[in-house]
Amino acid sequence: MQVIDMHCDTIGELFRLKVQGKAQSLRENQGHIDLLRLKESHYLLQNFAMFIPLNQCEDPWEQVCAMYQYYREELERNQDILAPVLDFEDIQSNQVAGKLSALLTVEEGGVCKGQIEKLRELYQMGVRMITLTWNFDNEIGHPNFNRELREKLQASMEDWKKCLPDTPAWEQGRQLAQAARDACMHTPNVTGGLTAKGREFVEEMEHLGIIPDVSHLSDAGFYDVLEVTRKPFVASHSNARAICPNVRNLTDDMIRKLSDRGGVTGLNFCADFLEEQPIGQENPGSIAAVVRHAKHIASVGGIEVLGLGSDFDGISTHRELPGAQSMEQLWEALHRAGFSQAQLDKIFYGNVLRVYKDTLG
Repeated sequence: MQVIDMHCDTIGELFRLKVQGKAQSLRENQGHIDLLRLKESHYLLQNFAMFIPLNQCEDPWEQVCAMYQYYREELERNQDILAPVLDFEDIQSNQVAGKLSALLTVEEGGVCKGQIEKLRELYQMGVRMITLTWNFDNEIGHPNFNRELREKLQASMEDWKKCLPDTPAWEQGRQLAQAARDACMHTPNVTGGLTAKGREFVEEMEHLGIIPDVSHLSDAGFYDVLEVTRKPFVASHSNARAICPNVRNLTDDMIRKLSDRGGVTGLNFCADFLEEQPIGQENPGSIAAVVRHAKHIASVGGIEVLGLGSDFDGISTHRELPGAQSMEQLWEALHRAGFSQAQLDKIFYGNVLRVYKDTLG
């Protein structure tokens, strides 16, 4: 078994802890991913995202540069077992040298502040994939999640929790929370796609060799990326909307279009993107839900469109897949569900490796 994971937030989480004076190391830590567990679990390559929440920093460009410096420091400290990926050949040479491969990504295209020059600087830093938006509008385009609606949902939930159960106020609060969830989580953005600047950005990304990542992007934005690009692109950490109606997931048509382009979507282990629970009920996550998404995506788009995008260290701990050490359990569950070893090889590393060969040069 070999593993390629297209998305984790480990670098951002470790950077945050360092700023707070609670430093942990990439080599060994208490989060979902560290290098020792990656090596023990037969990872070939891990994408490391530099996630920058636009609402929590004054200057997103300065923030991403600071996080990049931290990433470089961790590469230096762990060069005995970890090496960066700048092109496809690096993956092969790192494997021959017995080292894990690290592919640097950015989650939030807004760090560039609409400046193509900064996009080119990210390429020089070694960034080879960019999630075009997170949950905020930026100069590139628009997301599916509406941040204001999400905050209203959270406020509705808090108000509901204050009500006595089985009272008219409790039922009214439940209905308001449900309506807020429907507006936030179930209503895709089908009108706001890429901006004119965003189209320019995506074209330049493809020219440079930076893979566009449409996870978080609006439905309209997905089809804009499909129109603008010629090479494969990815949804690094998105599931199937037909199985879980959250707008962070892909529709069947998107899965087919992504497959036709030669792209890949990565199974996301966030419990709320796998299976919705009734309002107010805990959602710890299950492997069975991951299997349901995998089977549906493969049936709709073919086995070649399916990969892994755990979202580790960016999500609440999944009860049955708590970290990188859990990949063997996922492999076994998918095998029991009917996936052959050849198919599992494609899901766990082969499909993503093909995309990197086609896009990174």
